[in-house]
Amino acid sequence: MSPAASLSAPATAAPADERTVLALSNVTKTYPGTPPVHAIRGVDLDIRSGELVAIVGPSGSGKSTLLHVIGTLDRATSGTVSVAGYDVDDLNDKQLSSLRSRHIGFVFQQFFLLAGETALDNVADGLLYTGMPLSRRRVLAEHALDQVGLAHRTSHEATKLSGGERQRVAIARALIGSPDIILADEPTGNLDSKSGEDVVRLIESLNADGTTIVVITHDHQIASRFPRRVSLLDGEIVEDIRIAVSGDPR
Repeated sequence: MSPAASLSAPATAAPADERTVLALSNVTKTYPGTPPVHAIRGVDLDIRSGELVAIVGPSGSGKSTLLHVIGTLDRATSGTVSVAGYDVDDLNDKQLSSLRSRHIGFVFQQFFLLAGETALDNVADGLLYTGMPLSRRRVLAEHALDQVGLAHRTSHEATKLSGGERQRVAIARALIGSPDIILADEPTGNLDSKSGEDVVRLIESLNADGTTIVVITHDHQIASRFPRRVSLLDGEIVEDIRIAVSGDPR
């Protein structure tokens, strides 16, 4: 049985443009120790379909921990986490893997592309565990690469592309399964200023086309460009505002 087959549809479903994709209620994450580390403290957060949200905060604010909890890579100590209508606490590890493969796309600062593989096959690997035939995965990968402006780079070895192009490949890999939400962790952190600007513009463009995106960043300048900014400090949300964005960044 493929991972996708192990996850049943949620009991209730709202239209895609009305539903809450991510919901956290009084979520905490504590790591044992002497004293214990309270990485997340009572976080409440709802993200609706079609939003573009920056989660911003300094080093040590809990951003990475929150990313891992939101992305179901780690379980909360207490509270409720719901992704795409699924209560994470109700799912076993196999079902969580299925949830991630079907509903969440990840983009990381380090790209995590496979050496020796083309851009096309790196993107196609985003659907590796769905049971979909390689030929079909490659067709979808071509479309995803076209979405990020790399249709002309499909046959190039991914790890030999420029930093900005590698991040675009990583974004295409996150897009390929049409996930409910994309989580981007410091997506410009390893890029020069021009490449970083190009990636931010791409994120804005993808969101304008309807993709729900959460960007985790320490860069307040990037965060200020997005329609919503959630500020994190010492594991707590200290500000959650919607910003009037001036001009058209595209």
